[in-house]
Amino acid sequence: MAETEGKSAQAQDEDVAARKEREKNELYALDISGVEWHSAPGTEAHEERVEIAYLPDGAVAMRSSIEPETVLRYTEAEWRAFVLGARDGEFDLESAPRDDSRATG
Repeated sequence: MAETEGKSAQAQDEDVAARKEREKNELYALDISGVEWHSAPGTEAHEERVEIAYLPDGAVAMRSSIEPETVLRYTEAEWRAFVLGARDGEFDLESAPRDDSRATG
């Protein structure tokens, strides 16, 4: 019985992986040449910043203003997980200890 359940779980995992791959392929196949890019309020056009564009079905595209040809795309679930993680502080930068020996070295 446990062996049957294990195969069933494995089959479910494979189905989920195949669905995610299909979603990603469809997302990257979208023509986004006409999307409207948004950045944080208060940033100037010449400043380096992250820009996002809203895509169909809740998906989001993200790029850097200094390298606009490189665009990452996220499904709605991926974007939601990222935003919630950011709100929870998962991506907060911690100060790295300074190595003062380089300055005097």
